[in-house]
Amino acid sequence: MMNANASTFVPSTFLSAKEDKEGEEDVNEEENEDIYFAIDVECVATGYTHNDRAVAQIAIVDARTEQTLLNVYVKQEKPVVSYLTPLTGLTEQLLAERGVSFAEAVAATKKALDARCVIVGQGVLKDVEQWLGLVRGVDYGDLIDLCGIWRVFNAQYKSWSVFGQDHLVRCLLATEVAETHDAAGDCVKSVRLYRHWYALKDDDEKLACEKAKLLAIAPEPSFSKRFPSFEGVCQGNRRTCVCKAPFFS
Repeated sequence: MMNANASTFVPSTFLSAKEDKEGEEDVNEEENEDIYFAIDVECVATGYTHNDRAVAQIAIVDARTEQTLLNVYVKQEKPVVSYLTPLTGLTEQLLAERGVSFAEAVAATKKALDARCVIVGQGVLKDVEQWLGLVRGVDYGDLIDLCGIWRVFNAQYKSWSVFGQDHLVRCLLATEVAETHDAAGDCVKSVRLYRHWYALKDDDEKLACEKAKLLAIAPEPSFSKRFPSFEGVCQGNRRTCVCKAPFFS
């Protein structure tokens, strides 16, 4: 298993300003330095189509330290059809006891970020802009999507293959994955997958070998493949969709 704190996996922008720089120059450099965070969002179902979702948990993890900076639960304003508990780990009791309003949760998210932040995650654009309404250049600086940096060209189908986070973790980090997800735990996985890619990005041969594993090892069936519908809620698998609602991505 990869050592999450190993310095070989930490990009230079994760590190503090060099000690041999002193005075105002050192302060300015640190102020202008990019900060890497991972963000993840978990949702509950507020209807029966795969588009009927509402944010129920937001987590932010510091990519340098793996410290959880934010782990906030959201009380639901609409009736919840399913908490999708086997997938999300969320329950009615958890949100009732620990939840805050969505506005409070987003405000806390924005407070933890700034325009220097580079946000890492799996399908992170949807989390950041669609679910949380964050603005590039104001609330964060840039995004790094694991789907993009770990995609592989599949010569058999002459197209790019992209993989879920669980498959990436199993193949690349040699770590077993629990079926139930948690936003903070998924952030840590994102950080480690990004560090792994960063350590290999300048070595084409080693990076290609790692990416070859993703095609060579068959992914385990996802929750949505095993359960096209859960508690009457469509899980949004394109091949087995039961609700016929449109797909927007």
